[in-house]
Amino acid sequence: MSDIGVSQLLSQLRSTAELAQGVQLKRPDEAKGDVDFSSLLKNAVDHVNETGQASKSLKKAFELGDPNVDIAQVMVASQKAGVEFQLMLNVRNRLISAYQDVMKMAI
Repeated sequence: MSDIGVSQLLSQLRSTAELAQGVQLKRPDEAKGDVDFSSLLKNAVDHVNETGQASKSLKKAFELGDPNVDIAQVMVASQKAGVEFQLMLNVRNRLISAYQDVMKMAI
C-alpha cells in the first residue's frame, strides 16, 4: 500500500523535532562564536520555504501520475510543511509581541 515504513516515518518526525529545537539550523561563523540573529532567522525562513516548495512539487508529481510518488509521501510532506509554517508563524507573532512590549516601555 505505502512505501513509507514506520522507521522512516519516525526518523522524519525526529528530524522535524530536532529542527524545531534549532539543532539543524545553519549557524554562520559558528566556529568563531559569532551568531547573527538575522542570519539565523533568514536560514529558518529559507528552510520553511524549501519544505513548502518540496511539498508542492511532490503534490504536483502525484497529480501528474508519477509512479514513484504515492499519496502517503504527499501527505507527510504536506503535514511537515504545515507544521513548519505554523512554527514560523508563532515565532513571528512572538517577535512582534516582544517588539511591541519593548516599544511600550518608558525610557
